[in-house]
Amino acid sequence: MTDMTAVDRRRLADLLAAAQAAYAAANPRSQELYAGASNLFGRVPMTWMNKWSGGFPLYLDHARGARITDVDGHTYVDFALGDTAAMAGHSPEATIKAVATRYADQGGATTMLPTADAQWVGAELTARFGMPLWSFSLSATDANRWAIRLARLATGRPKILVFGYSYHGSVDEAFALAGPDGSTVSRPGNVAPPVPVDLTTRAAVWNDLASVEAALQHGDVAAILTEPALTNIGIVLPEPGFMAGLRELATRYGALLMIDETHTFSAGWGGATTAWGLEPDIFVIGKSIGGGIPCGAYGLSDEVAGAVTRHTSSGEADIIDVGGVGGTLAGNALSLAAMRATLGEVLTPEAFERMIALATRFTEGVEASLAEFELPWSIAQLGARAEYRFVSPAPRTGEEAAAAADDELDAYMHLAMCNRGILMTPFHNMALMCPDTTAEDVDRHTAAFREAVAALRG
Repeated sequence: MTDMTAVDRRRLADLLAAAQAAYAAANPRSQELYAGASNLFGRVPMTWMNKWSGGFPLYLDHARGARITDVDGHTYVDFALGDTAAMAGHSPEATIKAVATRYADQGGATTMLPTADAQWVGAELTARFGMPLWSFSLSATDANRWAIRLARLATGRPKILVFGYSYHGSVDEAFALAGPDGSTVSRPGNVAPPVPVDLTTRAAVWNDLASVEAALQHGDVAAILTEPALTNIGIVLPEPGFMAGLRELATRYGALLMIDETHTFSAGWGGATTAWGLEPDIFVIGKSIGGGIPCGAYGLSDEVAGAVTRHTSSGEADIIDVGGVGGTLAGNALSLAAMRATLGEVLTPEAFERMIALATRFTEGVEASLAEFELPWSIAQLGARAEYRFVSPAPRTGEEAAAAADDELDAYMHLAMCNRGILMTPFHNMALMCPDTTAEDVDRHTAAFREAVAALRG
């Protein structure tokens, strides 16, 4: 891989300082609110919000579609879209109507009673992703947690296999890396894991089937938990044959294949699972399917469901009361109404077709600037999602992607875009299209991106 010697680091430092000063000058009300948030841990409602560049986050006033307006009155083209949670756009009309009808007109957001919406959503998820049986949560993290428990129950095995730098929410088993000699080590920064991670997890290297087989040969892996592409360390696409190889290895070694499409749903109406013909035993999704209302879901094959119910029917396990699967607010009436409207009327096949075409336009715009200024960067696209990295060729593993991180360049590019009225995802340089994104929005980014990289080149 190329390094960043092609960028003048002194010029970068000067540009970053100027961008930070411009950001602070333009956003006094946000800075004031942040300074006064003394009763919030980290001064924000969720500590991740401190990831925004500039020393303090922007504060939201209102948002709709692909636009956000902050408390200082600036309106932005939003390509972050809540780090995928708002892939349907901010407050889509169909979801507003469904939520208002359920909450205000009919009443009853959460009652511990099912609604007819649940079966509709389950059938829609089956049509999109293939799993015949579904259960609901309030986040993909919870869906992953509960599905992992069911995978261990179904197989009688204690461990989960994950890939280094994959993302499955705040699931304890997932913060793992492949260590030397086949060992499993905790990912740097992991907060107080309840037990040493090698007790619960085996880790492999993305795009390395040999490392997967070596982990499976121990015979103690209940499930391979994977995204179809790594997404939270930059987009790292699977190489040809890798996903098919995971399916074959899981079957050969008696493990389940558990696919988490919380981010990769951007690949299309049925996610990468349908687009690429994947065959999971368990499927997890969350964030975007409720139009911003908290929700998540996991799907089971008939075979996995049958294995679970054999254990529950015998009295060995309990998934109705105290067995550790489920939550009081999971599957609530409000979430299901939001999911039905969002899936049925907003994230449609036609919407995905437009969103993917716009992401292609975005990718081509970035590529044109990289070529013009001979920058050794790369960009990867996954359906309606695209992300550039400060390295070329594109990383092929999570470890390579992590090694390509450049905090100064990250901060500069985020602030350069923000100061030009464009929001990128704060955790990385991901841009996501929603049904309300326009070609003009993409072209505005292309022009701003060209200005920012031209300044780097002087």
